[in-house]
Amino acid sequence: MLELLLCSMLTVLPDYLYRRYAQGKRIGREITLFSVWYELRWGITACVVLTIALITVIFYFHPSTTSATLYFRTIPIVPETIGRVAEVHADFSAPVKKGEILFRLDSSKQEAALETARRRVAEVDAAMVAAQADVLKADAQIQEAKSAYQQAAEELNVKRELQKRNPGVVAQRDIEKLEVAAAGRQATVDATVAAKQSITARVTALLPAEKASAEAALAQAQVEMDKTFIRAGVAGRVEQFLLRPGDVVNPMMRPAGILIPEGAGRQRLAAGFGQIEAQVMKVGMLGEATCISKPWTVIPMVVTSVQDYIAAGQFRGGEQLIEAQQAAAPGSILVLMEPIYKGGLDGVTPGSRCIVNAYTDNHDLIAAKETGFLKGLWLHAIDAVGIVHAMLLRIQALLLPVKTLVLSGH
Repeated sequence: MLELLLCSMLTVLPDYLYRRYAQGKRIGREITLFSVWYELRWGITACVVLTIALITVIFYFHPSTTSATLYFRTIPIVPETIGRVAEVHADFSAPVKKGEILFRLDSSKQEAALETARRRVAEVDAAMVAAQADVLKADAQIQEAKSAYQQAAEELNVKRELQKRNPGVVAQRDIEKLEVAAAGRQATVDATVAAKQSITARVTALLPAEKASAEAALAQAQVEMDKTFIRAGVAGRVEQFLLRPGDVVNPMMRPAGILIPEGAGRQRLAAGFGQIEAQVMKVGMLGEATCISKPWTVIPMVVTSVQDYIAAGQFRGGEQLIEAQQAAAPGSILVLMEPIYKGGLDGVTPGSRCIVNAYTDNHDLIAAKETGFLKGLWLHAIDAVGIVHAMLLRIQALLLPVKTLVLSGH
């Protein structure tokens, strides 16, 4: 409507003034309701053409969209294990800090497993102490066996020396007995040394490995015990938390509640512009937004990201061929915008629907030396008509509460 009024002032009004003062035709006589279409045909035709051209230029170079929202990601509250709820520490809707316990599951089995793992570690420690005592005992046995062998060996040497000096003094049978006794005591020494090596290997290798395994089992039992305490992963706010003691929770089923991270949906605005704007939307473009949750307010914005892909064209590999006619409605170009001034989105509720304008800025191109006069004039005109869209946005911001509360049948 605003474009039509502007174009009428440039076309229909001059045509009427010419008819009125140059040709002397007056409204109600020569110009009537039935003849106005003929008398002002040139002005009306030019007005229609100019209005269509102006609207096309405005909406192409200064696009607008109502598909804009402050999206925010939520975190489902889901336990890592199946269990029955024993305690609930969070309300239906409440702020939470990072690491704060939201609810606790029944931990009878986990406590039993944890106690068993602790006892196993204690058993291995006791076995280690006993094995170290066995090492000392083996040392004593080795010393005793060596002493006995030394005694037997010395007695055998004495008998052999006497036999050598005075044959027949010592019976050969006695010498053979002493040789057998010495060999037996040497075998005892070897056996005690081997026993010590076995005990030492148990102390230095086997028992440490058993302790490491027991400590790993204890750590795993502690992890399973910790899983019964469901905590907030980030600071934020819990919403729609309906869990109560006695409920059975399953990570494969619906979440117990929703955790909204602190500050979520308050940094940027996501807007979907038409595909025809793909060549116009650029990072750094200025824009404005007005949101229904903060009426009568226009927020200065700047484009920070333009998605290079349209979500409607994505597909997953499957068993059937792609049929283009079965595609969904034409998608839009996702554009992320942030407020120019700090705190620009304060007061805007995350998830709120917004109306967004983006404005083409050809200042750098106009200032370039290679830009000619006619092209510069055209670029100036493109930038200038953006004020029409800015005015329309302010009118929308003014009428948005009326439209929502009155005209929508609220």
